[in-house]
Amino acid sequence: MARILITGTSGLLGINLAQETMNTHQIFGLDRGRLGHAPFKIIHGDLLDPRIIESAIQTARPEWIINCAALADLDRCEEDPDLARRLNTDAPAKLAKICKARGIALVHISTDAVFDGMTDAFYKEEDEPNPLSVYARTKLDSERAVRAENPDAIVARVNFYGWSLTGKRSLAEFFFHNLTNNKSMSGFTDVKFCPMLVNDTARTLVKMLQKNLKGLYHLAGPQAMSKYQFGVEIARKFNLREAGISPKSINTSSLNARRSNNLCLSINKISTDLGEALPEFSTGLNEFYLQYQQGYPQKIRGYAQ
Repeated sequence: MARILITGTSGLLGINLAQETMNTHQIFGLDRGRLGHAPFKIIHGDLLDPRIIESAIQTARPEWIINCAALADLDRCEEDPDLARRLNTDAPAKLAKICKARGIALVHISTDAVFDGMTDAFYKEEDEPNPLSVYARTKLDSERAVRAENPDAIVARVNFYGWSLTGKRSLAEFFFHNLTNNKSMSGFTDVKFCPMLVNDTARTLVKMLQKNLKGLYHLAGPQAMSKYQFGVEIARKFNLREAGISPKSINTSSLNARRSNNLCLSINKISTDLGEALPEFSTGLNEFYLQYQQGYPQKIRGYAQ
């Protein structure tokens, strides 16, 4: 049993990571005040507070830290690039330095958005990034800062979906809630990605730490699809009206931040180093559906203040 400090615990990955690990490890969640009834230890604080990292480490005395905290709203990052840089780049750099000095294993969560999508290929770890948005640039800068401060850290580029604290944090929830309420929506046909159920992401991160992996890894699903197709798969699984999803090009959208058309990541390196295949999309979708049937979304939302 390891002592694990999870930053950004109220986020989509953070809350599901805590849920996945709290029965086998001692979990401490660093949270800005959104959690109140969680079945694991909560440390209230903001990563932008220069004292909070040292204070949280002193309280938790972790063997592992998994940094899930980020300003992940792409359009808000465009509006406030200084805040994006402080939270997405500066805080992880400081965290990496402290972990290196104290011998704490660190996982830093990055994003598939660091690539510009100007190829149809699956991006490998050694491919050169070219971020298109403030969010993507600050996340790429965080990768470089973390690895410079702490070469032993794991940096994981991810793409995941699942049930969240607010019910509004993942693309799967967007499609599910709109379809359930008979609201029409669009799905991009020209944006490809490799979605992974967030619980599978969480379980894989723990395996990476247990294997003492180091360096940069792509951690996503093995199957590429458009965001429109993803919505259709959600509709079919939940027996909802897939015709409520209109195919649309991202080039006709009104989004402020630029998005990549291809977010597909090669997972050969992580599969090889773990010695196992990552879960198929259908396996994750089946679990996502089963979670709904068993009341998992309500349980997660019950942790909120």
